[in-house]
Amino acid sequence: MAHKVVNIFFTEWYNILKITQMNEMTIETLAKKRGRPVAFDYETALEKAMHVFWQHGYEGASMSTLMSAMNMNKASIYAAYGSKEALFKKALERYVQGPASFLAASLAQPTAVAVVQLMLSQAAQMLADQSHPVGCLVTQGALACSAESAEIKTLLGGYRQTLERQLAQRFARAVSEQDLVATADPVILAKLVMTVHQGMAVQAASGATQAELFNVATMATQCIAQVYTLKASA
Repeated sequence: MAHKVVNIFFTEWYNILKITQMNEMTIETLAKKRGRPVAFDYETALEKAMHVFWQHGYEGASMSTLMSAMNMNKASIYAAYGSKEALFKKALERYVQGPASFLAASLAQPTAVAVVQLMLSQAAQMLADQSHPVGCLVTQGALACSAESAEIKTLLGGYRQTLERQLAQRFARAVSEQDLVATADPVILAKLVMTVHQGMAVQAASGATQAELFNVATMATQCIAQVYTLKASA
């Protein structure tokens, strides 16, 4: 069951992301076939690009900053990854499968409270981790952007909506299993958890520490447990 839930989450996410990447696959394939200098490492350069987008957002990440971080010129970046937009999508996929993978894993927890606890506690650790940019790429990658970047904004919004929908489905299952009280509204509860998570991301970007975010995560989890679980209401 745990593997099934995680697989469903990633399937829905990939349906959003892969549709936008179909026309970019040929570019990447041709770039790899052309060959790159020995010093060029596709995955390492992509990791560095992910950090740039994570720190500056899509529009805030200039080509000059990307070129410097990736140690590549503009022509080489375009040959290897496609456009800036295509590079962002590849970096976003790497982010979802890497630093933010705990979000999908949390859905597989055996109880609703365990789902919330893992999601928020892991978020507290990751969002304020000083070994990489703080905050959340998905939350802050394109909150404010021009019309030219509307597709990126829609892409990120789609990811957040997918996660929220998956949470609502998980909480609905918890109600049916009598893990949550019958009066619990799965949709509203999912919205609450997402609001806390996204607020933590903004707090991290504003300088909140891991300890402070852990306290927020703990309090939010305890409040949900006290209000929505059968054991607490007995």
